[in-house]
Amino acid sequence: MDLFDAMGDEFQKGTPLADRMRPRTLDEFEGQEEIVGPGQPLRKAIEEDRISSMIFWGPPGSGKTTLAQIIANSTSSDFVRFSAVTAGVPELRRIIEEAKDRRKFNNISTILFVDEIHRFNKAQQDAFLPHVEDGTIILIGATTENPSFEVISPLLSRVRVYVLKRLEIHHLRRILERAISNKERGLGSLNLDVDNDAIDLIINIADGDARIALNLLEISAFLANKGADKLKIDVEIVKKAAQEKTLLYDRAGEEHFNLISALHKSLRDSDPDAGLYWLGRMLEAGEDPLYIARRLIRFASEDVGNADPHALVVAVAAMQACHFIGMPECDLALAQAVTYLATAPKSNSLYAAYGEVKKDIRQYGALPVPLLIRNAPTRLMKELGYGKGYKYAHDFPGHIVEQKHMPPQLEGKRYYKPTDQGYEKIISERLKNWRKKFGLA
Repeated sequence: MDLFDAMGDEFQKGTPLADRMRPRTLDEFEGQEEIVGPGQPLRKAIEEDRISSMIFWGPPGSGKTTLAQIIANSTSSDFVRFSAVTAGVPELRRIIEEAKDRRKFNNISTILFVDEIHRFNKAQQDAFLPHVEDGTIILIGATTENPSFEVISPLLSRVRVYVLKRLEIHHLRRILERAISNKERGLGSLNLDVDNDAIDLIINIADGDARIALNLLEISAFLANKGADKLKIDVEIVKKAAQEKTLLYDRAGEEHFNLISALHKSLRDSDPDAGLYWLGRMLEAGEDPLYIARRLIRFASEDVGNADPHALVVAVAAMQACHFIGMPECDLALAQAVTYLATAPKSNSLYAAYGEVKKDIRQYGALPVPLLIRNAPTRLMKELGYGKGYKYAHDFPGHIVEQKHMPPQLEGKRYYKPTDQGYEKIISERLKNWRKKFGLA
C-alpha cells in the first residue's frame, strides 16, 4: 500500500488531516455543549439565521475557528475571514467598503471573522466600532486571551462573549475515531490498526487540543509499522511521532521556547543576522509581537545594562510601536531593536548584582533600615533618632557624601561591579574616584 495514494487527492494537495476533518455542521461538532448543544441560544440563532456580533474565547484547538466556519455554512450572510496576524487596517477598510456595497445593492449581510483579534492594538480595534454599530458587519472574533484585557470596552459592550472550554477526553476520542474510520476526509483508506493505549497517549499529549491530536495521529500514520494488511499504530509509534521535528510553531510548546532562546543567545553573542532570522521565524509563525518586545526589554537590562543605557529606551520604544501600530507594521520596529541590541556593548553586571541582592535578602531576611536614612515626619520619630545626622548630598562639593546606607550586616558589600564595556567604563571610573576620595578604594 502506498501511503500517498491511499490518502487521496486532498492529501496530495497538502491539506492537513486537522483541516480535512474540520466539522462542517453542528451535528459533527464536538464539545461546547453549553454553547451549541440542543436548545442553547447560540445554536438557535445559527439555525434561525439571526446571528449577532460575538467573540469566541477559548484555548487552542477548542473549536473557535471551526464554529465560525459552521456559522458561515449555516447562514445566508457573506463570510469573510480576516487574520490579525497577517493583515492590517488598510485591508480592513477594503473589506468594510465591500460589505457596504453588498448590503446596499444585494441586501446581504457580511460576517467578518477576525482570527486572534487580541493581536489588534486598541487603536486598531476602534476601526470596527462604527461598522458593528450600524450593522455593516457582523463581527465574530476568536481569541485565546481574556477579552476583558485584550479587547477595548466599547467593542466588548457591543458583542456577546462565548467562553469555549478545553475539549474533554471523550470529545477527543470521538474526533480521533472519526478520523481513523472516515474514508472521504480522514485516514479510513489506510485500514489503520490503532491500539487503545496509543489513542490514550495521543489524547494525553493533546491536552484538550483537537488540532494537536489530529496532527499527532497523522504523523503516527506516516511512521506506522506495516503489518500483513494493516498499518499498526502502537504507543512506541506515537512516542516517536511526538518527537518528530516539524515546521509547526506552538506558542505554548517546546519550539516556542527554543526560538526565543535562539533569539536571546544570538543577541547576547552580538550576531545581528541570526537575531533577525530568529525574530522573523517567530513573527512569520504568528508569535505575539508584544511577547517578543517584552523579551527584548528584559534582554536590554540583563545583557546590555548600563554598558549602553539607550538599549532599554530602544526596546521600550519597540514595545510602544507594537501597541500603537500592531502587526504587520511593527515588524520593522522589532527588527530595529534586535539589531541595536545585538550590536550594543554587553554587560551582565546588573543581572549579577541583583542576583546577589536577592541571595542576601533570602539569607538575612528583612534587615531594618539604618536610623540615619529613615524619614522623620513626626516629632516622635525625630526623638527616636530617625534621620539624625543625615547629610544632604547637595550641600556638599560634588553633590556626594560618605555615610552609611546599608544595614550593619551588609556594610561594605558591593553588588554592582561595572565592566569596562561601553558607558559602564565611565561609571566604573566615577565609582573609583568617589571611593578614592573617601578612602574606600
